[in-house]
Amino acid sequence: MTPILKAVAAIFLILLTALPAFSQTAPVGPTVQSIEVQYAGPVAISKERILANVRTTVGKPYSEVVVEEDIKSLYRTGAISNVRMFGEPAGGKIKVFIVIQGKATVSEVVIDGGEIIKPTRIRKEITAKPGAVLNEESLEADRQKIIELYQKKGYSDIGIQYKTDLDSKTGKARVTFTISEGAKTEIDQINFAGNTVFKKKQIIKEMKTKPKNLLAFFNKSGQMSASQFDEDLQKIKLLYQNAGYQDVKITDSQIVRMSTNKVNLNISIYEGPKYTVRSLSIEGNTVANTEQVRSILKMKEGAVFGPDQSQKDIKAIEDSYGRLGYADMKVDLISTPAGPGLLNLQYKIDEGVQSYLERINITGNTRTKDKVLRRELILAPGDVYDTVRVDISKKRLEGLDYFEKVETYPTDTLVPGRKDLNVNVDEKRTGSLNFGFGFSSIDSLLGFAEITQGNFDLAGYPNFTGAGQKFRLRLQYGARRKDFILGLTEPYFMDRQLALGGEVFYREADYQSTVYSQRNYGFSTTLRKPINNFTQAKFEYRLENIGIFNLDSNVSDEIRAEEGDKLKSQIAFTLVNDTRDSPKLTRTGHKIEGDVRYAGGILGGDVETYGFNIEGTQYFSLPWDMIFLINAEIGVVDSWGNGDVPIFDRLYLGGANSLRGFDYRDVGPKDSVGNPLGGRTLGHLTLEYTFPVVEKVRGAFFYDTGFVSSDAYDFNGDVNSDFGFGVRLDLPIGPIRIDYGIPIQSDTFNDSGGKFNFNVGYQF
Repeated sequence: MTPILKAVAAIFLILLTALPAFSQTAPVGPTVQSIEVQYAGPVAISKERILANVRTTVGKPYSEVVVEEDIKSLYRTGAISNVRMFGEPAGGKIKVFIVIQGKATVSEVVIDGGEIIKPTRIRKEITAKPGAVLNEESLEADRQKIIELYQKKGYSDIGIQYKTDLDSKTGKARVTFTISEGAKTEIDQINFAGNTVFKKKQIIKEMKTKPKNLLAFFNKSGQMSASQFDEDLQKIKLLYQNAGYQDVKITDSQIVRMSTNKVNLNISIYEGPKYTVRSLSIEGNTVANTEQVRSILKMKEGAVFGPDQSQKDIKAIEDSYGRLGYADMKVDLISTPAGPGLLNLQYKIDEGVQSYLERINITGNTRTKDKVLRRELILAPGDVYDTVRVDISKKRLEGLDYFEKVETYPTDTLVPGRKDLNVNVDEKRTGSLNFGFGFSSIDSLLGFAEITQGNFDLAGYPNFTGAGQKFRLRLQYGARRKDFILGLTEPYFMDRQLALGGEVFYREADYQSTVYSQRNYGFSTTLRKPINNFTQAKFEYRLENIGIFNLDSNVSDEIRAEEGDKLKSQIAFTLVNDTRDSPKLTRTGHKIEGDVRYAGGILGGDVETYGFNIEGTQYFSLPWDMIFLINAEIGVVDSWGNGDVPIFDRLYLGGANSLRGFDYRDVGPKDSVGNPLGGRTLGHLTLEYTFPVVEKVRGAFFYDTGFVSSDAYDFNGDVNSDFGFGVRLDLPIGPIRIDYGIPIQSDTFNDSGGKFNFNVGYQF
C-alpha cells in the first residue's frame, strides 16, 4: 500500500474505534420516585395547582435546571410568598419535596365610615374581594381608587386608610378600609401671580381643573383632584415652553380654603426669558444632503424654540429616512446656550443601514384569521422596510377595533440588510348586546335592543368570529316608529378591497306624516369600492314593499289616492368624497356625496321613477377653536313612465336636519288642508358657526334656507328660511344637539313661531 493509503486506513480505524464512545447517550439523573408537597403555614394554594405549575414529574429524570425553572413558575402564580424545592435519594431514585409558604387570602372586606358613596359602589371599583390573595400593592391601588371616587364627587379632603387583621392559623385576613370624608370642596377661583405672557383665561383653558360654573353638571367644573391638579401644573409649564420660555417654573401652588366648602387655587409662575434659535447645524447625514434635511425642519434660525416643535422636526427627519428603509436611524438634538435668550441647535444623525422586509410574523390573534390582519398591511416581503408605511399599517389594524393593543417592531435576520416585521396583537371582545332608549324631536321616544359583531365569521361555527365580517341585528320600538334590521357585510369580498353587504329590514313609521303611516319591508344588497384614500363608490340594489295605511278619515283626495302597497325595485349609484378630520366634531375638510337612482322598467315593480341628489359640506377652522360650515344640497326626482312619483319618493324639507325653524317635512307643496305632499325638486343651504363655551360644550348660530318645488327641474320654488341658535353637548351617552329655529320667510301654511329641535349626533 502507498503511504497515503496507509494513512487513510489508519484514520479510518481510529474513527471506527472512537464511534461507540460518541454514540453513547449522555448520563442522566436518577428517576423521580415521588413528589411531596408540604405547607409552612396555612394551605393557600392547592396541591393540584402546584403540580400543574412544575415540569418535574414522577417517572422522569431529576434535573436541577428544571427545578430552578419550576421555582420561578411557582412564584409567578402570585399566591406564594416563599418556596423551597429539593430532592433526597431514595433507593437509587429521588424523592422530591416542595415546601410552600403561601400568601394570606382575604376573608372579608369592610368599608367603614363612608356615607356619601355607598359601600356597594366602592366594592365594584376595588380588587380586594373575599378569596383573593392578600397583596399590599393591590390594597394601596384600591385606596387610590376610593380617593379618586370621592374626588370626582368634590371631596378633595378625603382620607382613606386600610388595615389587615391576619389569622395566622387559617391564613385568612380581614381587610378594613376606613374613610374620613371631610367636607365637600368646590373651586371658587384660580388665581395666578407672575404671569405676563399669558392671560389668566389662556392658562385656565389648558387646565382640566377649573372654577365651578353654571355647566358644572356637564363639565364637572369646580371639582378638586390632587392628581389632576399636578398634571395641570405640568400643562402650564408646557404651554410656556412651547412659546419659548424654557426656564419656566411653578414656584408655588396653594389650596386656600375660603369657607367650609369653597377653596381658591393660587399659582405663582416664574416665566424666565424667551428663547429663539440662533444657529442650526446637522451632522452625520450622508444619504440626504444638509439642505434636504434643513428643508424638512419647521424650527430654523430665528424661530421660537419649543419642545413640541422640536419633537415634530425629529419625527419628520426619522420619517424621511424611514421611507427609504433606514429603520434603525436615530436623531439626537443638542441645544446649547448662545447668549441671552439664544440657543444653538445641533442635530446629530446616525443613519444606520438601509433594510428590506424579509417576513411578516403575526402573533396574538387567537380568534382573528391571519388574512384579516395581513390585508390591512400596506407593505409586503421584499419591499423596502418603510417605517412610515409600518405606522400606517398599525393605524389600520387599530382602526379595525378588534384589538386592545397593536404592537409593530422590527427584528434583525441572519441576512444583513433584511428585517422581519413583527405584529403582535391583544384581542378584545368585538361583539356587543346593547339595550337603550333614545329621544329626538322627529322620532319621539323609542327603545332598542341591538346585537353587533364587528369580527363576524358566517362559516365559523360555533363561535362565528374571526373573518372580519360585520353583523348587525337591531330591534327598535317607539311611540312613532318600529324597526327590524338584520345586516351582514363582507369588507373584502373574494379577498379584494370590495365590500359586499346585505340587509333585510322592516320599518313602520308614524313620524313621516300626521295623517298617515308608512311601512317599508324588503332587502338590499350593496357593493362598495374605495377609489382612493378619500373617495369611494357604492352600487346598491333594493327591493321593498312600501305601504301607506292608517289614514285619517278627513284626509284630502290627493293623499287618499296614495293609500295601499307598492313594490319598488331600484338600483342606485353613489360617489362619496370625504376629507373630514373627524366625523364626530369636524374642524377642517369637506364631505361631498352624489347619487343617481332608477326604479322600475326592466327591474320590475310598481314604481317607475328616477332621481339624483348632490350634497356637500365644507368646514373652516377659525381662531379660538371656532368652526364655520357651509352645507348645500340639490335633488330631483321624477317619473319616467306613465305613473306619478308616489308620496313616499317625493322630496321634503323641514326639521332638525334641514330647516330648523319649521316642522318636520313641512316645507314645500301641500294639499288643500295644509298637509305636506312633497315635491320633485329640492334646494337647501345652511350656514352654521359654532364656538366653544367650556369643555365638551359648544354654542351655535345658524341660518337655513331652501325650497321644494312641485315639478321636476323647477328651481324657482317658494323660498323658506330661518335663523337660530343652539348648543352642542358631548355627553357620555353621546353627542346631543339642541337648536331653536325662528322662521324668516315662510309660506301661508307655516306659522312664524320658533321651533325646538332635539337630536343625538352632530348635524352633518
